[in-house]
Amino acid sequence: MATSDTTSKSRYWLVFGAVLAAMAVVMYVLTMWGKSLENNPVNTAARVAQSLQADQAIQSANESGWAVIKATIWQHIGQPFALLLLQLISILFMARLLGNIFNRLGQPTVIGEIMAGILLGPSVLGYLWPNLFQGLFPGDSLNNIYYLSQVGLVLFMFVIGMELNVSSLKSKLQETFIISQSGILFPFVLGMLLAVFLYKDFAAHQTNYLPFALFIGISMSITAFPVLARIIQEKDLTRTHLGTMSLGSAAIGDVTAWCMLAAVIAISKTGSMMNSLFTLLLTILYVLLMLFVVKPFLKRIGEYYRTNEVVTRGTVAFLFLVLLISSFITEALGIHALFGAFMTGVVMPPMTNFRRIIVDKVEDVSVSLLLPLFFVFTGLRTEIGLLNTPDLWWTCGLIILVAIVGKFGGTAIPARLLGENTRDSLAMGVLMNTRGLMELIVLNIGYEMGILPPPLFVMLVIMALITTFMATPALNLIERFYPTRNKHEELLQRQEQGIFKSLVAVGNPVNGKVLLNVAKSVLDGTKNSLSVNVLHITEGTDVNLFSGDHYIEESFKEVRLEAENLGIPIQTEYKVTDNVSHEIVHTTNDDQYDFLLVGGGVTMAAPRDPSKRFKVERLPVVGRFFHTLNQQQVFFPSSLIKDKTRYFIENAQCSVGVFVNRNFTSIKKTLVVLVAEDDLFLLRYGRRMLRNNPVATLRIRDINGLIENNEEFAKGVINLMKEFPDRVQLCKATLMDKAYMDSFSFMLISYPSWNRLATSEDSPLDFIPSTLIINKRASRFH
Repeated sequence: MATSDTTSKSRYWLVFGAVLAAMAVVMYVLTMWGKSLENNPVNTAARVAQSLQADQAIQSANESGWAVIKATIWQHIGQPFALLLLQLISILFMARLLGNIFNRLGQPTVIGEIMAGILLGPSVLGYLWPNLFQGLFPGDSLNNIYYLSQVGLVLFMFVIGMELNVSSLKSKLQETFIISQSGILFPFVLGMLLAVFLYKDFAAHQTNYLPFALFIGISMSITAFPVLARIIQEKDLTRTHLGTMSLGSAAIGDVTAWCMLAAVIAISKTGSMMNSLFTLLLTILYVLLMLFVVKPFLKRIGEYYRTNEVVTRGTVAFLFLVLLISSFITEALGIHALFGAFMTGVVMPPMTNFRRIIVDKVEDVSVSLLLPLFFVFTGLRTEIGLLNTPDLWWTCGLIILVAIVGKFGGTAIPARLLGENTRDSLAMGVLMNTRGLMELIVLNIGYEMGILPPPLFVMLVIMALITTFMATPALNLIERFYPTRNKHEELLQRQEQGIFKSLVAVGNPVNGKVLLNVAKSVLDGTKNSLSVNVLHITEGTDVNLFSGDHYIEESFKEVRLEAENLGIPIQTEYKVTDNVSHEIVHTTNDDQYDFLLVGGGVTMAAPRDPSKRFKVERLPVVGRFFHTLNQQQVFFPSSLIKDKTRYFIENAQCSVGVFVNRNFTSIKKTLVVLVAEDDLFLLRYGRRMLRNNPVATLRIRDINGLIENNEEFAKGVINLMKEFPDRVQLCKATLMDKAYMDSFSFMLISYPSWNRLATSEDSPLDFIPSTLIINKRASRFH
């Protein structure tokens, strides 16, 4: 059989060689045939000219080879497409870098992205390194960035329209409508009043008063719905009364603001309200067409995808076509393409699953790639050096003050009059002051229309930055002065009722089911009532609202079913953050839990395969190093798991259980490993497990003779064996090898003991079953 395979392979190579030889002959014949055509005078002259150019290039290269190479590279970089790629690289790098920095400071990512634009603009880069700035952003290349950024804005506004859940606005519609409209009209009027004082000094030479006043008014009225939604999500307020009221008011205000902006643009372009009536009439007809013709048609398409997880490319292409047509119509009407994109998103099919799929397809490209271009383009227009006198900075401060007071007062006062408590009223006033990207869109439109002069444009950009930046610190200040509840009183009440409050942090639904089983078996006691809160955290604050709802539904569906089967009353909590470990520990400590239960991670759960170890282990010195490294990887399979696990244990103010899942099915035969005197508490967990699980048995492995030498240990084991005479035994085996470990389905061990055994030369932990590692802290229960 082997001889036949060898002969067959040889035949393949012979055929392949013959084909190559035949192709070489054909290529030679074609080359000679082509050379015969070079005898005519034209081709000969061209060939001579090419030869002379080649000789000159070689001579020049010999004289200064590096200079020629450098000049060639710079020539290629100067090509429009290469320059655009370099600009994209610079913009995306700075946007992500500063976005992450500001995010770690507790600020929305958009703040960092706007700052990236200012740093790359004339205010910083152009001031410090003017030649580099001119080389990276020459004037004739800015149109490319501008048009790409406009495409990004169209896609972004399409997403914003889809994230606007109109049906959810029906609840508390009256309150949110009044709050939102007050929060728009009051700052709008203040803005028009401010325009009276600004017009003569800044805009009288380039525009009429009415367009100028309208744009100042609308710039004071804008709330950045996406930024507000992210802050509410990060603050875990999405499903609170404050979050619902704020999101509802911002959503209604968003619709109103964009309708007002369309009217303002129409009036500004025509010069008067009377002349703009025709444009406004056509705009109303367009809106009616979208709501009563396009929306029902798209709804029929959405019905088909109600339960589908995939939307075909043909359907996506059709939706993009609708988006582009709608944007083109509103641009042709003179009310900007962004309004058409927003309306297209609003009339998308109301099926949440359908919208989620489309948003996921569009959002990453628009937000990650194209929107940073808009921020940088805005930064290129924002020349802070134009504010070169104290009077201009005083004017900037006045604009900021009017913006804050108008939006804060226009929101907080009506909310308080409608019956909201002081804390929520103040918080809503702060949240509605976030302007962010939406403000920049309005300012750029006014700038492009020649209504906002450059110095005033710079002041308004600074105002947008400050009002967005202040939201998170101001909310923290309100929470400090108006706490949501008295946590000390809640703790005392819980202690009186004997409630053992446990936090189970799950990364996926399957692991959540397993952790609930472990919690029920090991944590539920007779003297206390187990209360479980299941926490799921999505990493990354860029999760859109539809994906967030989808994650909540999917993450807790199986966990809730398992809780019903086990008879455990649970609460569920969903959060979004960029630092999962910190958020878990913060939740544990802030809500004063008695126990934190987490999974050890996928890598930690995978058993080691001795056959796959490095062969260098057989070498005396190097082998000892790899042996030590592998032993450490039993507990710390990667630096990520190591850091996360240690972070939980070192920073949580309660006991922590780390569950290592080794194909867990159920708790039956359990091994309790006793290594040090501090391990006595494991017997209490073993007692709970035996009481909660009638089929479970316990084997106690006393490695260092604690039972013989410690009276307290001996008493604890004797009492346990008396209470469960047929289910508790002492292990007699001296060797804890693979065969021994395979006989158990579960193991209990303390965190210090695990560390000792994991670093020993003949560690028994190589072949552990599913294991709960517990780091004990002082508690009223154990």
